[in-house]
Amino acid sequence: MSSSGTERRKRTQRDYNMGFKLAVVDQVEKGEMTYKQAQSRYGIQGRSTVLKWLRKHDKLDWSTARHTAMSKSEETPEQKIKRLEKELEDERIRVMVMDGMITIMDQE
Repeated sequence: MSSSGTERRKRTQRDYNMGFKLAVVDQVEKGEMTYKQAQSRYGIQGRSTVLKWLRKHDKLDWSTARHTAMSKSEETPEQKIKRLEKELEDERIRVMVMDGMITIMDQE
C-alpha cells in the first residue's frame, strides 16, 4: 500500500451497512436522485451496486401487478386517488431505473 492518503481502497458489498443501503434505496425510490447520482454522491464504486440493492431491498414489486387489500369497487374517491398516485409514482421510478440501465448499456 502506498503511504499517500489519496489512494482509494476497492470496496465490496460488505463494506456498506444495511441502514446505508436501505437509505440509498429509499432516496432513489422517492425520486430524490437517480441511482447514478447516488453512486456519485456516496462514492459507490460498482456500476450495478445500487441497482442490485434496488432489486433486493426495494418496496416496489416489479414482477406482478399490485393488488390492494380492498376491492377497487369498495374504495372511496380519496383512497382511489391515493392508490393511483402511488401507482403513478411507482411507474415513474421504474421508468427512471430502466432509462438509467439503458443509458449504461448505450455507454458500453
